[in-house]
Amino acid sequence: MVNGANLGFEEKLWQAADKLRNNMDAAEYKHVVLGLIFLKYISDAFEERYVELENDEWADPEDLDYYLEKNIFWVPPEARWEYLQKNAKHPTIGKLVDDAMTAIERDNSSLKGVLPKNYAREALDKQRLGELIDLIGTIGLGDRENRSKDILGRVYEYFLGMFADAEGKRGGQFYTPRSIVRVLVEMIEPYHGRVYDPCCGSGGMFVQSEKFIEAHGGRIDDIAVYGQESNQTTWRLCKMNLAIRGIDANIKWGDSFHNDQHKDLKADFILSNPPFNDSDWKGDQLTDDKRWKFGIPPRGNANFAWVQHYIHHLSPTGIAGFVLANGSMSSNTSGEGQIRKNIIEADLVDCMIALPGQLFYNTGIPACLWFVARDKKNNKFRDRRGEILFIDARNMGVLRDRTHRELTEEEIQKIADTYHAWRGEGGEYEDVPGFCKSATLDEVKKHDYILTPGRYVGFAEEEEDDEPFEEKMERLTSELAEQFKESRELEEKIRKNLAEIGFDFS
Repeated sequence: MVNGANLGFEEKLWQAADKLRNNMDAAEYKHVVLGLIFLKYISDAFEERYVELENDEWADPEDLDYYLEKNIFWVPPEARWEYLQKNAKHPTIGKLVDDAMTAIERDNSSLKGVLPKNYAREALDKQRLGELIDLIGTIGLGDRENRSKDILGRVYEYFLGMFADAEGKRGGQFYTPRSIVRVLVEMIEPYHGRVYDPCCGSGGMFVQSEKFIEAHGGRIDDIAVYGQESNQTTWRLCKMNLAIRGIDANIKWGDSFHNDQHKDLKADFILSNPPFNDSDWKGDQLTDDKRWKFGIPPRGNANFAWVQHYIHHLSPTGIAGFVLANGSMSSNTSGEGQIRKNIIEADLVDCMIALPGQLFYNTGIPACLWFVARDKKNNKFRDRRGEILFIDARNMGVLRDRTHRELTEEEIQKIADTYHAWRGEGGEYEDVPGFCKSATLDEVKKHDYILTPGRYVGFAEEEEDDEPFEEKMERLTSELAEQFKESRELEEKIRKNLAEIGFDFS
């Protein structure tokens, strides 16, 4: 069970692929598997087009242009899945896969430097690699029918989540749990305009934005995607993840703080999950940076460097939704409280959400969602200047397993609908004790500019209790006496049984 639905074949495929992992670390194996899945996908799409062209007497199936015109990657003969599967049991299969990846990059400029090319290394068991190729060969991924069902997207997303799970803490560097991304996307509704994520991991924010647009009858062409990722192997994952969905994105590799490759970008929507409490961001090299309009972020924590980076890159009517550690809502150390106060007094904070625990693969640190709006007077919605919406979602979510929780579709919708009603998109908004509260900046000031929703929403109203006090006490006393009697009887029974097999309690 993942994401609240039984995914059937994805689960079986994962179990089979994971068996072939042998002793290889999940962090390495991730690239082995996802690279092959990508290769199978583009080969399937290519083969289907190839057959179409073979049946057209005027077309040449070996002409690259016939594929480009349909937005299909050109796959040279030595990289086609049929050829690789035929040689899957050959001891040189690792080199053949590396050569295939090199050939695809050579003939498709958008994939240059993206695909994994270390299948020939000694540590990778070639028999297992051959078995993995046979396994992935059993599923159709890139033909038209399977593209319409987004089979590859489902497999890829499922595998990303499972690898994040297998890797534990490191997994969160490339994967933000889907239910959190869904909340961000449903809240800020990135229908059209420029969408930006300066620490984009494997690109989940962009994928969910595309799904949101499709679900609401929009066109993916209406958004322009910009991203940056500092980890090169994760950048590759992102490029592959977006390429398989045909999302044309401007994703750069590099550190957004020290090598901002979208310097002049003013985004309409920012969706992001930066590293929590990053102490190694080299802030001492950026003390005079123009992005720090609300105060210089502390060297030992990048949280408010990210917040100010997002604000800097917002368009005049832009909105940002991002994940941060809970400490960002209340910390007063190293000047963070003053920076938060300055941002609040500039009336940029639109909404704050406290999340339940156990949502993340990479950390047990409690987290929250910030929503920052450049223009709260914005004519698209009601004028909400001087107000902040607080939502306490800490009691939401269902356990997927012993360690991971996720928000249900109904809960995601409840959170998003509350925000939309509050900002004037239809529906009646009202404060709900224990869940949501629309507070004024004066109220926030009285709380010393602390943004923790629990301070504002109060407690849920208790259900009416009509039982008289005396009757309740009598009932509870009777129930406790009955439980005590049952436990004494059970204890006597256990002692008797143990005595019968030789245990002496005298």
